[in-house]
Amino acid sequence: MILIGLVSLVFILVFLGLMLIFAVIERERPGLKLRRIPAYEKIKRATEVVIEAGSRLHISIGHGNLFGSQGASALVGLSMTEKLTTSASTGDSPPIVTAGDPVLAILAQDTLKSSYKEIGLIDQYDRTSGQLLGLTPYSYAAGAMDVVGDKKSASNLLIGSFGVEVALLVDRSEQSGNITLAGTDDISAQAVLYGTASEPLIGEELFAGGAYVDAGIMHKASVMAQDVVRWIIVLFIIIGILFRFLGLDQILLDMIGSLM
Repeated sequence: MILIGLVSLVFILVFLGLMLIFAVIERERPGLKLRRIPAYEKIKRATEVVIEAGSRLHISIGHGNLFGSQGASALVGLSMTEKLTTSASTGDSPPIVTAGDPVLAILAQDTLKSSYKEIGLIDQYDRTSGQLLGLTPYSYAAGAMDVVGDKKSASNLLIGSFGVEVALLVDRSEQSGNITLAGTDDISAQAVLYGTASEPLIGEELFAGGAYVDAGIMHKASVMAQDVVRWIIVLFIIIGILFRFLGLDQILLDMIGSLM
């Protein structure tokens, strides 16, 4: 138990150390190159289309509880909302953010207000741009279907916690000819999005959102640190396979047992 605790502590310290290193590098020499994720390229293009066409960007941040296990995906949705609405707010039709949780709806309104204030257009801020559409997954989906299917919502960005009911939103958006980009923390919903959304975000791609929309240095540093840690884990797996192949695994286990 003590050994597991030490390994966990070392892992956390290594990850934090890598984040700080990449943050310093990015601050000194901006332009860290991230691996290509097509969905985020389309998100930037969708924002440009909204401004050019005078249509509206709709961001749905889901119905997750900010204080539960779904909080991480909700925070990603909010961080992307702040950055994207700052760009889209300069268009003819203001962006709209919908949520299925009261706390998220309030935070969405506050984020929108901050975005308008940042670009000097606070007088154009409309409180109804941040909306609570339902308190259960399917009631939220029912309320949001009119928004995603509206011809004014040329681009629908679904980023947050959704269940399989997200299929209703994607289908309605696609039928209306709108662009649909989506990501969620629910595995079943990811399977649905893979077969229905224009460009789905799979797995940890959702949590890299802040880095790909330039939400801040630490977002980008976190993604770089994740990639390095991923390769470290792969290296340890290969070493473990070699130890097993050479018959040295039992010696290693005996050494660990003696430490415990």
